[in-house]
Parts: sequence; structure tokens; C-alpha cells
Amino acid sequence: MNDLLYLDTSALIRRYVAAPDRFLVIDVMDAAEHWVASGLARTEVLTILHRLAGGSGLLGELWTRARGDWDRFWEIPVDRRALDDAVELGGRFGLSTLDAIQVACANRLPRPAAFCTFERQQIPAAIELGFDVIAPAAGPAPER
Repeated sequence: MNDLLYLDTSALIRRYVAAPDRFLVIDVMDAAEHWVASGLARTEVLTILHRLAGGSGLLGELWTRARGDWDRFWEIPVDRRALDDAVELGGRFGLSTLDAIQVACANRLPRPAAFCTFERQQIPAAIELGFDVIAPAAGPAPER
């Protein structure tokens, strides 16, 4: 396992909610020395958790877990450099704006590094950029 693990929103949200391949994310996070994500991922995760909790008492628990974990993350800012790189990468790989921003932020990491995503369109870009991609298998994963 690589010491650096970049997680996009699609992967990170699985740490907090029951979803297919949840344990894939938990296991790779447990094995990695450093967790990395974009500032965008933090905003997206908290927003998604808010929507999933539906105003229930569960929201406080989910946010506490996510915010507590965030102290361990190296956060890559979504700044002018990231946005400029996202334009180039989005055009080169046919990515949506949000996917291009995620890949651009990850691309700042030294290699070797791993990139964990559940967004299929990010995978070819991450591979070509030299990441060890961690993604779910094509078929359903067995539940633990």
C-alpha cells in the first residue's frame, strides 16, 4: 500500500454510510499512512451527509465522525492552480468540472500515491497520471 492515499468524495462518503464496497474504503484508509483530499471533498461530504440524515439526530453523529477524521487529512486547496489544471485535465480526459477538480487536486501529490474513487470516469485519468487506482470491482462486492 502507498503511504499517500487520495480519496475523492465518492470514496470518502462510503466511510460514513452503508454502501456497496464500504469496507474497501475502510480497509485502504486503515492501511494508508497519510490521507489526502481536496477542500471540495470536505464540503461535498458534509453536504451529502446532511442530505442523507434528513435532519435526524443521526446528522450530529455523522458530522462528528467526518469532522474528527478531517483532522488526519492533508487538504489540497481548490485554488487558482487547481482550477487551471482542472480545465486542462477536463478537456484532455473528458471529465465533468467536479471530476476534473478532484483529479487536478490529486495530481499535486508526489508519486507513488493511490487514488481511491467510485467515479468510473476518473479512473483512466488517474491511471494515466501515474496513480495506483483503488476502485470497486466491476461486479458486486461481498458484504462483510
